[in-house]
Amino acid sequence: MTAPSTYGLSTQARNLQWLLTDLVEEVPGLLSVAVVSSDGLLLLSSDPGRQEAERPETKGPRGAAADLATIVSGLGSLTQGAAHLMDGGGVKQTMVSMEHGSVFVMAISDGSLLGVHATPDCDMSVVAYHMALFVGRAGHVLTPEVRSELRQSMERSE
Repeated sequence: MTAPSTYGLSTQARNLQWLLTDLVEEVPGLLSVAVVSSDGLLLLSSDPGRQEAERPETKGPRGAAADLATIVSGLGSLTQGAAHLMDGGGVKQTMVSMEHGSVFVMAISDGSLLGVHATPDCDMSVVAYHMALFVGRAGHVLTPEVRSELRQSMERSE
């Protein structure tokens, strides 16, 4: 994980890191994962270079977790605006399927977003299922205090 060491973090922040690590390790085809606050700041991320050898032809947010965070935040804002214009209610999930991969964005109850960049051959239903598990488990833990702690921790690790 790009996320900081667990030294000095609260139990809730360590649990979120563990949940993200579990998501990355359990789901085949994930290239990068990011949790982004409602204001677009990166809170947690997987190591985007962890599968570099497995994706020599894949294009996308290769290096920076910040790239995925920016994409996730932008997609979240765009889809929320579209939902508002169409009187569609809240956006639960967005999926973009591309020739060389997929991007999934799922809303977390506090307004944060979970974003995943995956390989083109990933099983989309498995990715969505595990994202929903993460969101269900993380939603009640991601309090304003924990978000602030994770932001500060990410800033220290950069």
